[in-house]
Amino acid sequence: MNLLEETRSAIKDSGHKIGDIVFIGSGSSGHACSWSQFKELSNNEYDDGFGAQEVATDLIIAFSDGHQMWRHEYDGSENWDYSKPFNMPKDKHHIRRLFANRVGWESLSEIEAEL
Repeated sequence: MNLLEETRSAIKDSGHKIGDIVFIGSGSSGHACSWSQFKELSNNEYDDGFGAQEVATDLIIAFSDGHQMWRHEYDGSENWDYSKPFNMPKDKHHIRRLFANRVGWESLSEIEAEL
């Protein structure tokens, strides 16, 4: 996998453009680069399949609207993951239980509906 091409595709899939980027780097350590620098650094092939994660684990790309992408690894396979900023729900409901009533994999609304 070519990291630059993967990143361009992930940015497009997120609904953003290169011009929307406000930060590339690590939010925790402060290491950062411009898009121009990122293009040079990321235009390399890597194995995105199973095994050790090759791309920096704390690499994020933040956009002007608060959305961000970060490196995600699951069972040795890595890629970009994406999140939207949190929006407060208009209606809030009291939580009485946090644990599933049946086998599992239940949402809060499903758990509350069974009470």
